[in-house]
Amino acid sequence: MNLDRFEDTIKSLFPEELLSEFHDDYGFTSCVKNEINRVGYCTNLSLEAIELAAAQNIDLLLTHHDAWDFLYGLRDVCMEKLKEYNMSHFYIHGPLDYVEFGTCTSLMNELEVNNIIQLSIYDEGDIPGIGELAEPQSFEVLTEKTTQTLNENLRAWKHHDRPVKRIGMVTGAGHSSNTIKKAVDAGCDTYITGEATLYSIQYAQFAGINLIAGSHTFTEIFGVESLAKKIKEQHEEISIVRIEESHFEAR
Repeated sequence: MNLDRFEDTIKSLFPEELLSEFHDDYGFTSCVKNEINRVGYCTNLSLEAIELAAAQNIDLLLTHHDAWDFLYGLRDVCMEKLKEYNMSHFYIHGPLDYVEFGTCTSLMNELEVNNIIQLSIYDEGDIPGIGELAEPQSFEVLTEKTTQTLNENLRAWKHHDRPVKRIGMVTGAGHSSNTIKKAVDAGCDTYITGEATLYSIQYAQFAGINLIAGSHTFTEIFGVESLAKKIKEQHEEISIVRIEESHFEAR
């Protein structure tokens, strides 16, 4: 596979209107290696991820996040490292958050939330994905399942004694009380996200909705993994490798 074929594959996997809406929220940042045999994938573009990828002879690093401009200076250093290791890089942010197989749906699948009622979409702000469990379960069981799935310590707040049935979810930065309110209005009894602030916690308590907050990184990794597997399905000759980032948010 070369970079042109990779780009064509991305266009085949994502609706044209989604790529158009988020045209400035995905793309190549480094094209130094054209022939791709090994694709590494993770959530963040970071020095850690690049070093781990280089140790595994990765040709193309696929991430959800770029090294954003507000991480002052990090992007320039990452570009230098990618060039040093002769490694290309492609990130896909907004489109992967809102595509059918994306970050929210992928985590729901991992948690066995099998009845997906509403996909996570963007409409002047995040609208949470909503799904229902086949059988109600206790909040404690769901919390343990989420802990095991993310393989990290998380934070959880139980705000009622009812069994968990309907779950609202925004992976990553789903901390806004506006988004949590949308889950409440949709009849969700539990909300799962990758970040929580004072106001997330305060509003969830007031509204009486359970809250589970894992890390931004590991609530979103399964969406990147889903994409990598779909690319592999179209290009059987390549290898895909998960780059194991550290759980630096959950310490």
